[in-house]
Parts: sequence; structure tokens; C-alpha cells
Amino acid sequence: MKVKFNRSALQEALNLVTGIIPARTPKPILQCLRMTTADNAVNLSATDLEIGITSSVAQVEITEPGDLVVPADKLFSIVRESADEVLALEATESAVHVVGADSRFTIYAHDPQQYPAVPGFEGPGNIELKLQRLQEGIELTVFAAAKESTRYALNGILWEVTGKKLSLVATDGRRLAKAVVPLEKAASLPEGRIIVPAKTMALLNKIPAGEDTAIAVKFSGNQIVLSSENTVVSSTLVDGNFPKYEDIIPKDYTKKLTLPVAATLSAVRRAALLANEDSKGIRLALDKGTLVFTSRAPETGDAQVDMVVDYKDQPMEIGFNPQFLIDVLRVIKAEDFELHLGQPDRPGLFKSGPGFLYIVMPVNL
Repeated sequence: MKVKFNRSALQEALNLVTGIIPARTPKPILQCLRMTTADNAVNLSATDLEIGITSSVAQVEITEPGDLVVPADKLFSIVRESADEVLALEATESAVHVVGADSRFTIYAHDPQQYPAVPGFEGPGNIELKLQRLQEGIELTVFAAAKESTRYALNGILWEVTGKKLSLVATDGRRLAKAVVPLEKAASLPEGRIIVPAKTMALLNKIPAGEDTAIAVKFSGNQIVLSSENTVVSSTLVDGNFPKYEDIIPKDYTKKLTLPVAATLSAVRRAALLANEDSKGIRLALDKGTLVFTSRAPETGDAQVDMVVDYKDQPMEIGFNPQFLIDVLRVIKAEDFELHLGQPDRPGLFKSGPGFLYIVMPVNL
């Protein structure tokens, strides 16, 4: 293989592809990536055996076609640190040479036949949507998925299609986020719903997206395959039963107020400065015209932040984990959101526009 790359285009592709390469694995070849020449492009592929990704680099000049496998971290480090506009890559059976204007690196290569297959995307998708809309939905939900739960279903994000709308739902058992995304082309999902790993969703969120960039989605057995312009992502779906989240969405709350996102985020952050593991959270005290955020730590002190609000209902107090509030307020793009409350022992309900809701369990203070 002999190829000249636009270095910045190669770095962008490597940045995306190397995101799934495992830091530790009993199979060293999984810490490599595969480079294959195609029609006027070079495809970069990586897999951890659960997620696969292929990114195509078109800003290339191919002198000799080829297929090689090279350690990903070494190649990425060379490309990232290089100042050249163009990098030449020459491969033999056992080594890859990366040549710049004043530099030459030799990296020992692996046998491409030993590299696991990375699924491609052929034919039309089952569903299609704008990539930006999907990424907005991912950002509004992925933070609420469990990080490492023995209930495997909670480690992923639920996909449900109703008409031409895709619902994304994530929960870790203490909070739940739901975002609704419009579809360009809709079809039924396998068994009505699927669960996509949170790691896969986070990877999709990193794909460069223009306003009109579309993404097509196919379902094959226990796999989902997604294709967008120069990138194909495949992933094994999560087995397990996702909770019946509809049952826990409050529908009888009478206390409602509209709050500014930026000011509320600031108030929560400041009130949380003196909260600790013992105090567990911050208290929200509502009264006519005021919302007071407080925290208290026996060995540290206490904090109080006052906010003027449009509230005329009965006074009430409720406690929340401040990080759970910060997580959602950081991703809401609108200037305002709605807070709906019931009793102090029932969850708080956040709403932003017609397509997003967030439920968070209270803490006992």
C-alpha cells in the first residue's frame, strides 16, 4: 500500500475510530485498526467485538492499493503530533512507514487476515433520520443510563418507534430521561423496541454532522448498523427487559413552575458547594414567589441561594441529589424549563418543550 493523506482529515477519522479501541484486552489485535483502500478513499476500521466502526477518508492519493493492520495508539500519536499538511504511508508485509517532510516512522504491522470482520452497510435502511436530531436526543438521555449495572438493560438506551417519531429512554433506577426525535422514514423495530448500548450512543454523538446530514439504520438479528456519509457503526444490542417507564411518569401533579435554565443551574451548583456525603443533597423550599436552595453539612457549614419565582401554590420542601439536577440542566438547550412537583416523597418532573422529560427521585434530608 502507498497512500498520501491529508493529515487533518486522517486525524479526524482516527479520533473517531480509536474511541472504541479497548485499553486492555486479552486479544492484542483489538488494539489495532485496519486500513483498506477503496475507490478513491481509504477505510479505517476498528472493533471491540461488540461495537464496530468504519470511517472513510476521501482526501487521499492512492498510488498502490492495499490492506494493513497497525497498532492504533502509535499511528494516532504520530498523526496527532505531526505538523505536516500531507503524510505519506507506505506498507510492506511486516511494517508500515509514515513519512513526513522531516520525519520517518516505522511501525510493525499485523496480518489483516487475523483481524475480526467489521460489518458494513448495504442497501436501504429500515429507518432514516437527521443525524443532528439523533445526536440531540442522545445528549438529552445518555447521561441518565446506568454506568455498570447488573441489570444489563439499564446500561443501554431504549429505542421505541411510534409513527414517525423515535423515543429514546435511559434510566439508572434513580432517574429517567426521555427524548422524542422526528424520523424521515419509519418502520417497526424488532419486537417493538430495542436497547442500544450507551457506549454505542456516545460514539454516534461524536460523528461530525451538518444540518442536512442523514443517518440510515438497519436491524439484523441482535445487531444494529448505522450509516452516515463517511461512517458506518455496528453494535450488538443489549439483552434484557427495560422497565415499564410509562408507569412512573407522574400524571397527577398540580404544582408547576417555569424556571430559567442558566439561573437554576447556577443556584444548584452554589447550593451544592457545602453538601457532602452525609447531607446527601440539597433542599428546595417553595413558597409564594420564592424558591430557596439550601444545603447543610454538620462539619462544614450551610449554604442558601434565593430565587424569585412565579409560584402561588402551597409551600413545600423536597430534597434532590444536586448532581442529578446539574446533569439535566447542562443539556437543556432552551432558556426555560418546567418543574412539576407532587408530594416531597414523590419524584420531580422536568419538561422542556414537547419532546423531553426527566424524572428524578427525591432524597431524604
